[in-house]
Amino acid sequence: MYIVILAGGSGTRFWPLSRKRHPKQLMSVFGGRSMLQRTVERVLPLNPDHILVVTNSLQAEETARQLASLDRGTITVVEEPLARNTAPAIGLAAAVIERHDPTAVMAVLPADHYIIDEEEFRATLVRAGEAASRWSLVTLGIRPTAPETGYGYIEADTSAGREGVLPVRRFVEKPSRERALEFMDSGNFYWNSGMFVWRTDLILDRIRTHLPHLWAGLSALDVPVNLKHLSVLKERVADLYARIEAQSIDYGVMEKAEGVVVIPSSFGWSDVGSWSALPGLLEGDQEGNSVTDSSRLVTIDSRNCLVRGNDRLVALLGVRDLIVVDSGDALLVCPRERAQEVRKVVDELERRGLTDYL
Repeated sequence: MYIVILAGGSGTRFWPLSRKRHPKQLMSVFGGRSMLQRTVERVLPLNPDHILVVTNSLQAEETARQLASLDRGTITVVEEPLARNTAPAIGLAAAVIERHDPTAVMAVLPADHYIIDEEEFRATLVRAGEAASRWSLVTLGIRPTAPETGYGYIEADTSAGREGVLPVRRFVEKPSRERALEFMDSGNFYWNSGMFVWRTDLILDRIRTHLPHLWAGLSALDVPVNLKHLSVLKERVADLYARIEAQSIDYGVMEKAEGVVVIPSSFGWSDVGSWSALPGLLEGDQEGNSVTDSSRLVTIDSRNCLVRGNDRLVALLGVRDLIVVDSGDALLVCPRERAQEVRKVVDELERRGLTDYL
C-alpha cells in the first residue's frame, strides 16, 4: 500500500493560531507533535511502500522540515502551486504512484484528523486495501455518534454488503439537524470521513471518465519513474494547475462513479474542523473548561470554555461556552457555537489588507 496524505489546507477556522504558512496540520493542537506528524506516525506500522505528502508551495518547506525526523527514505513531499481542492491533488498523487507501480493500492488520508484507536484504524485500512484490490473505490464511513450538521453523510445499502463492505447508494451534503437525526435513526448512514482507498489505475480511469480535462493534463505530465526526480515536474504541474478548475474528489468522481463502497468504521474519529471540536477531545475540569496548551487557567463561575493562552495566565469570570485563543499577536474570543464562522474573521482581515495576520 502507498499512503497519500493531503496536507495543503489553509485551516482558516483555527485562526489566529493557524496561518497560511503554518495551518492546522502543521500545528501542535494537542501538544507534542503536529497533526501532520501524528498522521505519518499513525501509518508507519503498516510499512507502506511510500508516503506522498501533497501540500502547497507556501507550506512545503515547513512540511519537509517536520517530516525529516520521521523519514525512513520513503517520504516524498509533492508541491502544488495553487489550491485546487482534492481532485487534482489526488489525481497528481495517483499519476505519480502509477508510474512508479502500475498496480498499486493507495490510501488517501487528510493530514489534520484526530484518531483515538490507531490500531483499529490500521486494521480498517488493511481491510479497505483488500476491498480496493477487488476493483472497488473504498471510502471509510464513520458510524455517527451524534446528529452532526457539519459533516457530509454516506448512505449505504446494508442489505447488499458482505464482510463489512457496503455498496454506497448516495453521498449527502451537510444536513439540517432534523435530517441528521433521521440519518442516525435509519442505521445506514455514516459520516463522510474524507478517507479513501483504491487502486491507482482505477481512480485514474474514473477521473478520465468524470473529469476528462484533469485526466488529459495528468496524462501529459510525463512523470518520472524515480520518485526522487519529481522536481522535474514543477513547471508542468504549474501549467496544469493554471488551466484546471478546483474540484473535490467527492463531487467530481465519487458521487458519479460506479463501484463505490463504504466500510463502516469506529476508531474514535474527529476531523477537528474548528476550535469547538477540541473540548470533546481534551480532558476538562469539573465545569467542562479545558486548555489546549500549558496555559494556567483560573475560573470562577464559568463553564464549558476552551482556552489556549500562549503560556500566559487566563482568568474567566462568569462566562459560558466561550473560546479564547491567544496567538501572541492576535486574540480571538467567540461563542463555541459560532466557532465554524472564524473563517469570516480571516475574510475580513483580507478585505482590510491586514496581511500580517494571515
